[in-house]
Amino acid sequence: MLEGCTPFPEAFAERYRRRGYWLGLTLGQGLDKAVVEFSGREALSFGAERYTYAELRRIIDRLAYQLAGLGLAPRDRLVMQLPNIPEFVFVFYALMKIGVIPVMALRPHRHNEIRHFLSHSGAVGYIGPDRIGDFDYREMAAEMQAENANLEHIIVAGEAGPGQVSIQDLLTRPVGDNVAELLDARRPDPGEVALMLLSGGTTALPKLIPRTHEDYFCYLRLCCSRAEISSRSVYLALLPLGHNFPLGSPGLLGTLWTGGRMVLAPDLDPETFFSLIERESITITSVTPPLVSGWLKSAAREKYDLRSFEVLQCGGARLLPELRRQVRDLLGCHYQEAYGTAEGLGHLVPLDAADEYVLESSGLPLAADDEVRVVDHQNNQVADGQSGELLGRGPYTIRGYYNNADANAAAFTADGFYRMGDVVKRHGNYVYTEGRKKDLINRGGEKISCDEIEDLILTNPKVENVVLVAMPDEVYGEKACAFVTLHPGQSLELPELVEFLMTKQIAKFKLPERLEVVDAYPMSPVGKILRNVLRQQIADKLALETDGNP
Repeated sequence: MLEGCTPFPEAFAERYRRRGYWLGLTLGQGLDKAVVEFSGREALSFGAERYTYAELRRIIDRLAYQLAGLGLAPRDRLVMQLPNIPEFVFVFYALMKIGVIPVMALRPHRHNEIRHFLSHSGAVGYIGPDRIGDFDYREMAAEMQAENANLEHIIVAGEAGPGQVSIQDLLTRPVGDNVAELLDARRPDPGEVALMLLSGGTTALPKLIPRTHEDYFCYLRLCCSRAEISSRSVYLALLPLGHNFPLGSPGLLGTLWTGGRMVLAPDLDPETFFSLIERESITITSVTPPLVSGWLKSAAREKYDLRSFEVLQCGGARLLPELRRQVRDLLGCHYQEAYGTAEGLGHLVPLDAADEYVLESSGLPLAADDEVRVVDHQNNQVADGQSGELLGRGPYTIRGYYNNADANAAAFTADGFYRMGDVVKRHGNYVYTEGRKKDLINRGGEKISCDEIEDLILTNPKVENVVLVAMPDEVYGEKACAFVTLHPGQSLELPELVEFLMTKQIAKFKLPERLEVVDAYPMSPVGKILRNVLRQQIADKLALETDGNP
C-alpha cells in the first residue's frame, strides 16, 4: 500500500473477503465487467454527447494508455479538479486503470486549497478545465507549477496553456497495438489506494482520505443495494462528482457498475432539473437540502412529466421532516435520507421503511459488519436512546488519513473506530443526528473550517481577534458569521472583509456572510470563548430581524 496510509489489519481484511464485502476487483475492472454485459447500451450523456458502454471503455482505455505514456506511474498522485463533464468520467476511470491516484478537488477550490492538496499529497500532476466563468484554471495551475518542483504534468479539459496538454490532444494521439497488454500490466492491486477524497475540513484545510479499490467498491455496491439501483436506473448528476455523495453513494460509480445510465446536468437550475427528468426519464438523483427547498417552491415543477422519477436522495445535512414529506407528495417519489462521511460509515434509509424512519431518521448502517458505538465524553457507550458521539468501524471505513499522524490520533480510537464528530441517538439500528461535536459550519453540505477562516481573518491588520460561528439560514441550513474585535480606532464592514479574504484565494462558499463587531467575547471561568453563546446571540438577533423588529 502507498506509504503514509494505514492498512486494514489482516484479520479484518480476511474477514471482509470471506464475507463477500471485498471482491478482489479494482474500480476499473468493475466498469469492464459492466461493458461485457451492457456493451451497446447508453452509459453516459451530457447534452448532445452520448456514449455507449463500449464507446466509453474505448475512450477510457485510450486515455489511460496516453497518460501512462506521459510518465505517470502507479501510486503517483494527481490533483483532479474537473466539473461535471464527460471528461471527468474519462479521466477518473483512466486513472483507476493505471494505478494513478486522483486527489478529488472541487470546482470552487482556488490557490490556497490547491496548493495544500499538491504539497500534502506530493502530486506530480494537475488536471482541470481551461476556464469556468471569469476564472482561468490554467493560470492557477501554471502558478502552482512555478512554486512546486514536483508538479510535472498539467492536463486540461479544453484549450491547454503553454507547456500544458489537453485531453483532446491525448485522445487524438496514435496508440500502439499493445493497449490491452499495457493496461493489464498496470492494473493496480485491489488493496491499493484508488483515490483520495477530502475531509469535511474540521482542521485548517481538508485532510486527505485514502480509499482503496476494495473498500470503495464495497461501499458503492452496498449503496446500490440500499438505493435499489439496477440496469434500468437513470442517475442525474447534479452535485459535483468529486464529492463522495454523487461519486459513489451510489452515484456515478454505482450506476455504471450496475449497467444504468448517467446523465450530467449542466447547472442546478430548477428548470434544468425538471426538464431533464422528463427528457431523459431520470429515476434517481442526489442533492443537498438547499436544492430541495428551492425546487419544491419552483413553478417549473408543474410544467414537466415526472412519472419516471423514483428516488430523491438528500445528504450533507439533515432535511426537516416536513420537507421530506413534501418531496414525496409534490414530486411523487421516494425520499431517501443519506448520512455519512467520505471516511466511511454510511447510512441510508431503506426505500420501504416505515414513515417514522423515512421522515425522522438518518438511516441504517449499510453493512451488517458495520460496528457502531455511541459514546459519552469519557468514551463509555451510552444506552439506546441517549445522546453521544458516533463511532464506526467496518469494511469500507478507513483506518487513517494520508500522512497525518496527529489527525489520526484525534480521529481514530486505538482499536480502529473512526470518530464521526456528530452527536446522535440510536433507536435500534436507526441513527438520529442531533448536532456536531466538531467545530465546523455546514453551508448546504459544504463544510467550512472555523480555524481556517479565523486564521485568515486574523491577518487583517484591523482585526484583533475573531470567532467564526454558524448562524441559521432557511435555505442553506447554516452560514458563517464572524464576530470580531478590532484594534483601537479601527472600523470594518462586511464588504471590506470579504474583499480582503478574496485576496487569500479561498473558495467563495467559505466567506463570512455576516459581520458582528464586538468589544469582548463571552468567556468561561477558565478563559475559553463560549462559541455556543455567540451562536445563540446571532440566532436570536436573526429571529428578531425576521419578526420585523430592529
